[in-house]
Amino acid sequence: MKVVKDCYECLQGLTYQAASLATEDVGIRQRAIDKGLEVLEESFSRDGVSIVIATKIHRVIREITRNPDPYREMKKKEIALAGKLYREVISEYGEDFRDCLKLAALGNVIDFFRSHDAIAEDMRKPVDFVIDDSKQLEARLRQTGRILYLADNAGEVFFDLPIIRWMRRFAWVSYVVKASPVQDDITLEDIRRAGMEFEIGRVITTGTATPGIDFSLASPQFRHEYEDADLIFAKGMGYYESLSEFTATGKVFYCFMAKCKPVADSLGVPVNSYLAMLR
Repeated sequence: MKVVKDCYECLQGLTYQAASLATEDVGIRQRAIDKGLEVLEESFSRDGVSIVIATKIHRVIREITRNPDPYREMKKKEIALAGKLYREVISEYGEDFRDCLKLAALGNVIDFFRSHDAIAEDMRKPVDFVIDDSKQLEARLRQTGRILYLADNAGEVFFDLPIIRWMRRFAWVSYVVKASPVQDDITLEDIRRAGMEFEIGRVITTGTATPGIDFSLASPQFRHEYEDADLIFAKGMGYYESLSEFTATGKVFYCFMAKCKPVADSLGVPVNSYLAMLR
């Protein structure tokens, strides 16, 4: 998905947020902001992809502040909040495929740009898919050998587990995380912090520290496993923004909430719509 005018303001906000989280030193913070905004200005174009630009911004902020994980404390709070909310809502969902899918989508309301109160409020609302290819997905899953589950934010791991367990009745599932920290995207360390290391099963990484996926930076192992997989279960807007740049293959299933207007408009749905979409 190419950037639109509204993406500039979002990436600008990301620059300020990441630099503020990375250091308390006012001088260093300002240098990081200035350099991040310079990168944004240089990189933002009609042919640009938001996750590629965001990756460049995060890289310079980490370098200038010498903080490899600016979102570390935010992720700790996110994991604690997500675990609490998961325990509150789980009794409202069953163990059948559709309820497990709804739980996975529900976890995607977690976002580093949203307040905890807004997240908690949305968690208590029903999940209704505006685009709903869940029946096609269920049929595919029953005949699938290998699945790559592309994980999104750190707190979502609790909400991912039920559908991963369901999938494992039929297929070999690999949970894919980021190789090193970027934003609040989940890493292996975050899985351990959530106490889910032995629950989640096989974990591999993209080999990168990018929101979504930039295949030019991804590891050879990830690229091989992506091509070899029968189905890609892609959580979150970052993966939609990056993978939608490629020709649809019929093996990528997107599961997310469209939390911003550019993404929602690209799909012809209202903002904050849930999507269960096979492409």
